[in-house]
Amino acid sequence: MCGICGIVGVEEPREAESVVRRMMAALAHRGPDDEGFCFARPVALGMRRLSIIDLPGGGQPVWNEDQTLAVVYNGEIYNFRELRAMLEADGHRFRTRSDTEVIVHAYEAWGKDCVLHLRGMFAFAVLEMPGGPSAGAERIFLARDRMGIKPLYYAAKDGAFLFASEVRALLASGWLAAELSPAAVTSYLLFGSVGEPTTLVRGISSLPPGHRMVISVKSPRFEPEAYWEPFLAERRPARTMSNSAETAPKLVRALLSEAVEGHLIADVPLGIFLSSGIDSTALAALASRKHGGVHTITVVFPEQDYSEAELARQTARRLGTDHRELQLSGEDMLARLDEAVAAFDQPSMDGINSYFVSWAAQQAGLKVALSGLGGDELFGGYSTFRYAPRVESLADLGRWIPAPLRSLAAEGLRKTSRRQPDAAGKLAAAWNLPDALPHPYFFTRALFTPEGARALLQNAGPGWAATPWWAWLSEAARQANTFDTFARVSWLEMRSYMVNTLLRDTDAMSMSHSLEVRVPFLDHPLVEYVLALPASAKRGRGIPKALLVEALEDLLPREILAQRKRTFTFPWQNWLRGPLRERVASGLADWTPVLGEILDRKRVAAVWQDFLEGRTSWSRAWSLYVLNEWARKHLQGSGTSADAERRAAAPAK
Repeated sequence: MCGICGIVGVEEPREAESVVRRMMAALAHRGPDDEGFCFARPVALGMRRLSIIDLPGGGQPVWNEDQTLAVVYNGEIYNFRELRAMLEADGHRFRTRSDTEVIVHAYEAWGKDCVLHLRGMFAFAVLEMPGGPSAGAERIFLARDRMGIKPLYYAAKDGAFLFASEVRALLASGWLAAELSPAAVTSYLLFGSVGEPTTLVRGISSLPPGHRMVISVKSPRFEPEAYWEPFLAERRPARTMSNSAETAPKLVRALLSEAVEGHLIADVPLGIFLSSGIDSTALAALASRKHGGVHTITVVFPEQDYSEAELARQTARRLGTDHRELQLSGEDMLARLDEAVAAFDQPSMDGINSYFVSWAAQQAGLKVALSGLGGDELFGGYSTFRYAPRVESLADLGRWIPAPLRSLAAEGLRKTSRRQPDAAGKLAAAWNLPDALPHPYFFTRALFTPEGARALLQNAGPGWAATPWWAWLSEAARQANTFDTFARVSWLEMRSYMVNTLLRDTDAMSMSHSLEVRVPFLDHPLVEYVLALPASAKRGRGIPKALLVEALEDLLPREILAQRKRTFTFPWQNWLRGPLRERVASGLADWTPVLGEILDRKRVAAVWQDFLEGRTSWSRAWSLYVLNEWARKHLQGSGTSADAERRAAAPAK
C-alpha cells in the first residue's frame, strides 16, 4: 500500500525531481516506511511505501529484467502468487516476493490488458523506456481497479501531465492553481460528496473506476478508456455459473470465502472492523476459520441507541478474536475534530467514522484491516432497495401529469409531511421534476434536492448536464438499465454513493493513519456473480441480504440475524446540538470568500437554523461545515497561509 505520483513533460531532471518530491512529501502519511524515485527524461515517478508484503524486498519502483519498464503502485493484488507462477512458466524472472513485481511482468506479457488479469485493489503507473532509462521514456500507462477502491487523480497544465494518489499531492506540486470548481460544488450539494470524475479543484480529474489511460511523451493527448463492463449481457458470469436457488448460496459462500482468504495475505498484523452487522460478522467468522489471532476493532458510544458494543463483544468472544474497543463521546470528537476534518482529501458529509475506527486500529498496532464495505450494495442491505423502485414508478407517473398539477401536488406533499421533511422533499422533487437527475434512484441518495441546491447557489452556472459528474451518473444509469430492478439499484449504489463517498472516505481516512483497509465484498468475481443473479435469488424470507444470510447462516450468531437493520453512524444529531454546536455554528458563520462567491450565505445560515429547529437533518448542516473547512485549508482565495506557501514553492514557468 502506497502513495504514488509523477510528472510527464519536464526535461530538466532537477526540476522534475523537485516537483515529484513535493508531491511525495504530501503523501508521506500514506507510506511512512520507504520512498522511491526514478527519472527517465521527460518523466519522473515517485512513491511512498507502507510495507505490507515482502517487507525487505518490496521497495519501488520495481523494474523488469532489462530495465525497459518500471512501475509505481498503490494497492494489493490478491492473486499475485497465481500470476507469478504463470509468468515464471513463460520465462519471466522475479527478484522479489512482492505483488508489485507481478504488475511489471504482467504488463510486459499482456500490455494494457494486464488489468484484466489482476484481482485486487490498485492504482498504478507503468513507465515504458524501450532503450532503457538513459534513452528516455516513451509512454506511461495508468490504471485503476474495477470498483474504484484505490484513487488516482491527474491534471494537465503548461505542457505537463501530473498524477497522484491524492488531490492534495497534486496541489503540493506547485504546478497547479488551487482554484474551486463550481461544477463540483453543485455535485457536492446534491450528494454530499464530489462525483466521479470531478474533483473540487478546477483542472484536476479522477481516473474513473475500471479505467486505464496511455500518455505518450511525444503527443501528450490522453483519454480514459473503460476496461471493465460487467453490465454487458454476453460477459455476465451467469452464463457459465449456476444461478439456481439451491446453488447460488453455495457459490456465494465459496466466492466470499476465497476472497477473504486472499485478503488475509500480509506480513504484518491484521484486523477486522467489527460492528453488530451481518457483513463484518461474516468476514470475522470466515477469517477466524482461516487465520489464527485475528484482531477485531469496534467503536462504541456512551449513547446506547448508537452503540454496537455488546453484540460485537459477543461475536468476538464466540469467534475467539483479540477484541478491542474505542469509546468515543461528543467531547472526544470535539477535541479531535480539526484533525479529523483535515484528513479529508476531498470533503464529504461522511467519513469521520472511518477516521476514528482507523485510529483505533492504528492504536492496536495494526497496519491492515478488513471492512464489510460493499455488502449492503451487493446484497441489498440499504433501504434504497425498497424505496428506489417506488421513486422510479413515481417519476414515471409524474411525466404523464401536466407540470402545474405536479407542482401543486408536490407542494402539498411537502407541507403535510412534517415528521420526515427531507424524505418528503425528495419524493416531491422526484414527482415534480422527474428528469432533474440522470435517474430517479439518485433522488433517494440526494443530500439537497435539485431545487434546494439551486437555491443555495448564487449562480447555478452552466447546465448540470454538461458536467463530467453528470455524464458519469448518466452512463451508470444507462448501464443499470440492462439489469433487473434489484441489480439496477446495486449498480447505481456502487457507481455513485459507494465510490464517491464510502470508498474515497475510507481510503483517505485510513491512510491518514497509515492503515490499509481491504474490502473482500468487492472482490470482482463475487461482484460479477451476484450482479448477474436474478432478483428472486437475492430476495426472500422477508429479511435484508437474504442470499448472504442463507450462504453463511451457520456462521452467523442468532442475535445478529434477529436485530433490526442499523448502519454504522455516529450520534451526530445529539452531538451537533451538544458538544459540537458552538464549533459548527462558528464555522458556518465564518464563510470562506471563495465559497461566498458561489453560495448564498443567508441560505447557508438558514440550513443550520432549520436543523436546530428540527426542520432538516444534521447531514445538511454538517456537510456545509466540512465543505467550508476544506475550502479554507486548501483553496486559493480562502485566506490561508498554506496557499501562500504553496504558491511560493511553485517553480517558475
